[in-house]
Amino acid sequence: MSWSSGWWGPALHGDNRDVRAMLDSFVAAHDPVLGDDPTAVTALVTELAELGIWTVGTAESAGGGGAGRELSVVALERLGRAWPALGWASAQAHAAVDVLAGDDRFTDLVTRIHAGAAAVAVVDASSPHVRLALSGDTLSGAIDRVDAAAESPHVLVLVDDDAAVLVAPGATTATPLRRTGLGGAFTRSLEVQATGGDVHELTAVDITSARARLRIGAAAVAAGIAGAAAEDAADYASGRRQFGAALTAIPTVRQSLLGQATRSVTALSAVLAAGDDAVQTLAVARDGCDGAIDVAAAALQSHGGYGYLAEYSAERRLRDAVSLRAAVDTQGGAIAAGRTLVGLAPASTSLRKEAS
Repeated sequence: MSWSSGWWGPALHGDNRDVRAMLDSFVAAHDPVLGDDPTAVTALVTELAELGIWTVGTAESAGGGGAGRELSVVALERLGRAWPALGWASAQAHAAVDVLAGDDRFTDLVTRIHAGAAAVAVVDASSPHVRLALSGDTLSGAIDRVDAAAESPHVLVLVDDDAAVLVAPGATTATPLRRTGLGGAFTRSLEVQATGGDVHELTAVDITSARARLRIGAAAVAAGIAGAAAEDAADYASGRRQFGAALTAIPTVRQSLLGQATRSVTALSAVLAAGDDAVQTLAVARDGCDGAIDVAAAALQSHGGYGYLAEYSAERRLRDAVSLRAAVDTQGGAIAAGRTLVGLAPASTSLRKEAS
């Protein structure tokens, strides 16, 4: 089944339409099946950076494309359809630039991020997966999972609403993790032992916006998975004949396809319309990731037994959706957003207590 190129959102115009067309052509010219091959992943990231897509939504003053919400979502949604691991890595690159730009210590790193020559895994100190303590100039502990589309990324730890810590790649020891999908993510657990020049504290930075950027990005990637899965299912059902007619002649099949399309439309609409506060961005990320799994699972069923064959991509989309939700850590984010919803201060962490 060929890669789908539809769009479940409002009509696109101008640059937004052109970017969608460009990325559709780009994906059509490349193999959509991506594994943890460093050469292949690096080549794709470099090409996307040369096209101006990798950090298209970051500020022009920071060297980025300066794109607004809709164009940024278009780019990440298209990556979600083809290479969700790269979509999530691009969302993390956006958040990293937001935090690091403007600090002279990181001018070279920001330039390399824009060029796709440096990767940054962005994690949140409030996540149960992050167990770090900062004492003096030494940061130590472990991070259960990062998915940065690179074997040895920098790590940016979001601490409070205005503080973060950056860890150099050489201060981490990575162990590959098994995962369900998300080919090209280079999923790793990290042991961290950073001191001196390998660890940098940042203060007076907008971490709230960085978290919003991550969650909106994740929701856009999830919407791409869902949209492509729904379209592939509709294409398959329209062309597959049973008892002398297409599968779409069966009312229950049509209703299943409509349910998949409905969830895809509402997910993308939510991404485009959400505000930037913690509750709204967590809501669209959480619902988007859950919805991508639901749509991809229903789409696999629409393929019948063929859905389990790799050539139809249905099973790969379901695996990608499952792994994306784990990579985004929507459950950990929900704990923090729940406290925000009822007016409680963020929960204490060893990193936050030591850094305060």
